[in-house]
Amino acid sequence: MRVLVTGLGTFWGSRLAQALEQFDDVEVIVGLDTNEPRLPLERTEFVRADSDYSILQRIVKATKVDTILHTHLLVDSTENSNRRMHEVNVIGTMNLLAAAGAAGSTVRKLIVKSSTLIYGAGKRDPYFFREEMERTTPPHTEVERSLLETSAFVRDFAVDNPHVVVTKLRFSNALGDDITSPFARSLSLPVVPEILGFDPRLQFVHEEDITGALIFATRNDIPGVYNVAGRGTMPWSEICEVVGKRRIPLPPFFTNWAAEPLRMTRVVDLPPEVLDLLRYGRVVDTRAYRRAGFEYKYTTAATVNAFARSLRLESVVGDSNPSYRYERDVETFFRHSPAIIREGNE
Repeated sequence: MRVLVTGLGTFWGSRLAQALEQFDDVEVIVGLDTNEPRLPLERTEFVRADSDYSILQRIVKATKVDTILHTHLLVDSTENSNRRMHEVNVIGTMNLLAAAGAAGSTVRKLIVKSSTLIYGAGKRDPYFFREEMERTTPPHTEVERSLLETSAFVRDFAVDNPHVVVTKLRFSNALGDDITSPFARSLSLPVVPEILGFDPRLQFVHEEDITGALIFATRNDIPGVYNVAGRGTMPWSEICEVVGKRRIPLPPFFTNWAAEPLRMTRVVDLPPEVLDLLRYGRVVDTRAYRRAGFEYKYTTAATVNAFARSLRLESVVGDSNPSYRYERDVETFFRHSPAIIREGNE
């Protein structure tokens, strides 16, 4: 396999490249991003590129990759402006699909990492969303609009390129030891916000299962759209109880305004799409991906419990893991210098 990973400088891009390096039949790994990788990589070649991936067609043609892992859809609006989300999610995906579908392209598999944010969260929602269902409310945030646009582009690409196996994975709310997200930041606070009168049902997926689900799609031909979330649901009140946090209620009316002081004081940023979840919740049907053969390591409850253990551990020992900083000259030395004694060498 010859694999191209978009978003190599993100947590997921670096994590996936590191996982792919463990497979002997993965011959080439090329990673694109505007930022350096977050984890040390041995075989992955890093290419600095613009966020709209305008150079991607040249890279695909030159490297003759057969598989693209598109991990760089932005889903956290607290860390990205509306303009950047449109540029990366919409324009970047358009350029990626143009490169994958160009005449003479060697691409035969495309995996897209998306989010269940695409379904929204509203009072008329079904008990759970299946993959073929549409959201019940129009999108009202840029992240939701950009995800819907990219979903349409990917769907059209799959129709126009039947020779390419296109897999789109919609992940639920992520928790884990290393990942940061609005929910992870909220649950790390001494007092956790809730909306008065609401106790929504939520799903979570562990960061290990996110990596595993993407690797599974890379190693197997499973075209289609799949929801990915830990089995089962938990009400927000029980989640807060498991992590050992008290709750502070936000008013059910003008909730976005009431949350503004939390944003301004940088306590926690609760964007509208997260506030919708804290009001209505969201549950997705995950049977299709399990039927395709993927086996989860964590249920929703196990994911929350694992996150609670990591919070307790961090409160005792602190977070002392040194951060990795990519240095091109250092990486070149470790990869190519004859001074390095490699495994199996005398």
